[in-house]
Amino acid sequence: MEADEVMTSEVLPEGYPELLAQVKADVLATRLRVVRAANTDLVGLYWRIGKLILDRQHEQGWGTRVIDRLAADLREELGEQRGWSRSNLFSMRALAAAWPDPAIVQQAVGRLPWGQVTVLLKVQDPHEREWYAQRSAVDGWSRKVLEHHIATDLRSRLGAAPNNFPAHLDAADADQAREILRDPYVFDFLGLDSSASERDLEDGLLSRLQDTLLEFYGCAFVGRQVRIEVGGDEFFIDLLLFHPEQLRYVVVELKVGKFEPAHLGQLQFYVGAINQQKRRPDKHASTLGILVCSSGTDEVVRFALGSANSPMAVATYTYDTLPAAERAVLPAAEDIAAAITPTPPLNGHLADRLLDQLAAVHQNLRHPRSIRRARNTLLDIRQGKDPNTLIANVKARFSNGQDVQLDDEAAVRVLELVRTLYKEQDGSST
Repeated sequence: MEADEVMTSEVLPEGYPELLAQVKADVLATRLRVVRAANTDLVGLYWRIGKLILDRQHEQGWGTRVIDRLAADLREELGEQRGWSRSNLFSMRALAAAWPDPAIVQQAVGRLPWGQVTVLLKVQDPHEREWYAQRSAVDGWSRKVLEHHIATDLRSRLGAAPNNFPAHLDAADADQAREILRDPYVFDFLGLDSSASERDLEDGLLSRLQDTLLEFYGCAFVGRQVRIEVGGDEFFIDLLLFHPEQLRYVVVELKVGKFEPAHLGQLQFYVGAINQQKRRPDKHASTLGILVCSSGTDEVVRFALGSANSPMAVATYTYDTLPAAERAVLPAAEDIAAAITPTPPLNGHLADRLLDQLAAVHQNLRHPRSIRRARNTLLDIRQGKDPNTLIANVKARFSNGQDVQLDDEAAVRVLELVRTLYKEQDGSST
């Protein structure tokens, strides 16, 4: 009998499963460290190359044609080794410009794969770019997840939903709980329109569960229409989630339509039931309730939250009004706007001026996406929409949770800025 057959036929010694688990964990952890070290070395190399290119261009006035020649020569000199394309060299130069500190390998971006670094380089605002780098490094986002969070403007949505967490949780726990919140939640993957019912919304979220949990980041799915019994009566919770790191249940109620205080009472009832029937106080953190509705008046929401006796939040949701199949064959909204708007995008000088002047209206309006929103506002103006609609659209387009809230006066100032700067550029009668 062979030795390996003897081992499989014998009773394993006590503690063997733990030994196997420890060895496996060590192997996987070491493998991860090796991959991360390789990523760090590569980012450091690319930064040094980018810095050399930047310095030569600054000191000797080299143009971009030198990069074309360098890419061709490197491919010839280094043979089959990948990474020496023209676009990659431009990315290296952009990396050195975006993170000028030579100790880049000690920063968050230095711990990320190169593919994620190239995604970050598309983010224009340095503070926003660094924020996404930090979160991606700490939370271990994949490239797809990073792209999703940037595309849906996670930084401004994160924790922005009105909530009463500080009143019911200690400071550290409240900060953790806010990590789950978004405002709005972006459900554009559902392909629904404004006629969707609560059941349509719920069915859509469950049919695309992976995308849904990307919005409720860090949460695991427990159940849909979760049955609870109180006093002999049955009740059903729309979505029940669990956050494994925070060790807490999250009750999600979906409402199509405007926020009503009665919705919060229903949610509070469900949170209390979960606390009583499922939560283990010795193991689990406080249960959170999140009401997700299509709209709400900030003052009414905050007043209702103030009288609630459980940690809860009220967030809005948004999704594209076109079905997915139709949306897939159409160009992006900003491309449509550009095509039917006779003026080109604002040139760099005027774009910078617009961002500076928008920042004077509200400091958080100095954001790259404000340029796109300004072009869509110009389209509204040229379509001859009435003043009330223009003001309402600007408030909806530029306002963003707790970070930016425009009143009518501020919206009018934004409209005038857009009119003035585009008129200056193209001489139109906007």
